Amino acid sequence: MRSKGTKTIAENRKARHDYFVIESYEAGIELVGTEVKSIRQGGVNLKDSWCSIDKGELFVRGMHISPYEKGNIFNRDPMRVRKLLMHKREINKLYGTLKQEGLSLIPLSLYFKDSRVKMQVGLCKGKKLYDKRADIAKRDANREIDRNLKSRNQ
Repeated sequence: MRSKGTKTIAENRKARHDYFVIESYEAGIELVGTEVKSIRQGGVNLKDSWCSIDKGELFVRGMHISPYEKGNIFNRDPMRVRKLLMHKREINKLYGTLKQEGLSLIPLSLYFKDSRVKMQVGLCKGKKLYDKRADIAKRDANREIDRNLKSRNQ
């Protein structure tokens, strides 16, 4: 019996630090068998990956999937370009938005959805240094407030 629901495999935390996420989309990803087995073991890294649209097709670049230890000759290049699966009209809409507004397509997370590997792709705008500092200051302030509330309740 197949498992139902979603299970997160990998998150791209650096993307949320470096970019404002305007919109997010779900895309399937074209993989080979040994890559799926490696992903099940947690051997994936999204840190420096990005997406591009070439000839009406969506691809993810810079994503590292470690070679499966028992895969021998069936293993593929860990850094190979992988095709993302989305509807044609969604890809065309993304392409138009990217060209007009100068945004980026960044992979945000990789997860299993009903035993299939899916990727959450974000339409992102780059943050400036002062935006990053403001986010850090806000996070520190919230952490300090939570600490104070916790100490008063005890």
